[in-house]
Amino acid sequence: MHTENALFEGALMIVLGIMAQWVAWRLRLPSILLLLMTGIIVGPLTGLLHVDEMMGDLLFPFVSGAVAIILFEGGMSLRLKDIRETGAVVRNLVTIGVLVTWIITAIGAYFLLDLDVSISMLLGATLVVTGPTVIIPLLNQIRPSGRVSSVLRWEGIVIDPVGAILALLVFEEIFAVDLQEGIVIALGTLIGTLIIGLVVGVVVANVMIEFYRRYWVPENLQNAGTLMVVIGAFALSNSFQAESGLLTVTVMGIVVANQRRFNFQHIIEFKESLQVLLLATLFIMLSARLQPESLLLIASPQTLLFVALIIVVERPLAVFISTIGSGLTWKERLFISWMAPRGIVAASVASIFALELSNAGHPGANLLVPYTFAVIIGTVIVYSLTSGLVAQQLGLSERNPQGILLVGASEWVQQIAMQIQAAGFRVVLADTNQSNIELADSKGLETYLGSVISEIALDEINLSGLGRLVAMTPNSEVNALAAEHFENAFGNRNTYELRRPERDLRGGISPNIGGIPLFNDDMTYDYIQTQFMNGAQVTTMSANLFQNTPTALPLFVYDGEDELQIWTSDNPPRLMPDHRVIAFTNFNTAPETFTTTRKPVVAMS
Repeated sequence: MHTENALFEGALMIVLGIMAQWVAWRLRLPSILLLLMTGIIVGPLTGLLHVDEMMGDLLFPFVSGAVAIILFEGGMSLRLKDIRETGAVVRNLVTIGVLVTWIITAIGAYFLLDLDVSISMLLGATLVVTGPTVIIPLLNQIRPSGRVSSVLRWEGIVIDPVGAILALLVFEEIFAVDLQEGIVIALGTLIGTLIIGLVVGVVVANVMIEFYRRYWVPENLQNAGTLMVVIGAFALSNSFQAESGLLTVTVMGIVVANQRRFNFQHIIEFKESLQVLLLATLFIMLSARLQPESLLLIASPQTLLFVALIIVVERPLAVFISTIGSGLTWKERLFISWMAPRGIVAASVASIFALELSNAGHPGANLLVPYTFAVIIGTVIVYSLTSGLVAQQLGLSERNPQGILLVGASEWVQQIAMQIQAAGFRVVLADTNQSNIELADSKGLETYLGSVISEIALDEINLSGLGRLVAMTPNSEVNALAAEHFENAFGNRNTYELRRPERDLRGGISPNIGGIPLFNDDMTYDYIQTQFMNGAQVTTMSANLFQNTPTALPLFVYDGEDELQIWTSDNPPRLMPDHRVIAFTNFNTAPETFTTTRKPVVAMS
């Protein structure tokens, strides 16, 4: 291919990929659907994109490296504290559940798709993985309550290297001389992959952390340095044992996410932007490689029946067997069984092994990719359209969640969080200050270390039970941008920020950007901080006591119906005798400056 043509096709792929994700964001659709449709249009339907000619021998090394970066970023979103109650469930899903999925899918492929045994087994192994890049946005949209969110997040990321390893074992079995040799090779591969993947992942991650902690790498090189280390560790592991690199980078991400020696927030934000580009490129690139005749195969009745088998039979059976004795409710188990969309790892693994089999002249190799894409498209459509309704019918998705995401974790914000938590509402503290987060952790508060204005925060923060954002950092711009960033998740009527000081109103961020102003006109961050330095506190009191406490300023009001209201001077709640008020007390301020806020009418009926 001429350089000019390659440049045009590469630019076209990137432009269409980013545009497809933007359209998906505007329409609130899974981006994977539009990316796949875009790839099919520019590939088999119109012939505008010739991926094999453009990329040549670099195609699958690029695909493998891109998937490695995505899995590393995914591992960085996993917190060990999130699965203290559900670790056994995740373990069972990525072991027992994988075996059940593999066997049922392989049997279905053999009987429904008329594939030979080896291709059926390989297709089954390829399709055990779920797609975290699809699951996490769906969970953020649905916000299911209970433990299902953490289970699905962990399963979606950890199962990817497991599925890749299983596919490799089956692939090697296909070329074994006999069954005995195949078993020996498979055991050796499995043991080698686990040892190399775990050891290299843990060692390299800790070495990288120490280099950054000791400032041996300047900040301007840390993003590129992390990318170098991830790709290097991935290639190193694969040089010792094929496909062990995916386990290595996933382990690296988990190690980095659960250490406190160095703050990787700026690196996470870089990886977030890179992931957007990689996902756009990968999905369009791989779907554009489909042949025109494959499209008819994807839409055939036997393929649709195969997809239905995976959704209706395989997934529920795998989940219910894996969660026996787990302590999950039947509703939680049912919802987990209705959430298993496939994604980029399944597409890339199928494409790589299909090429290897085709080069070896194996019959049926050309069917592996179209059937994989059929399952990806079918599962994404079904789960994205129905999972929200299923969660509501099961009572796992709150129509009006009352929890609060507090942005900022200074000491007085922590006091507010403790009162909200004591009242029985979920509260999450988010801050980029590691000391603030560690102090909040020690108090038993749920926390998030990172910037909430990064796109990855929407993926990493478990929004289950959260319905409002309250931004209370010292930085007015951060507060406004945080409210703006979460507007799609919570709605513009449910994002709040502290009052901005005069200096920010004159020359700061536009007043049209941000959330609803909190409390009354005096309540800027500096004002509140000064009051707390002089002995102010946060307490909870009855409505009557609040009315008779001159030094109390209201923040939140709740009642016995589990409704938590946020106080604003523009729209103060109407207090009832059974209400409880979370308020600032001991404010050293003249009462007349906030009489309209301090003395609401209590309805004594």
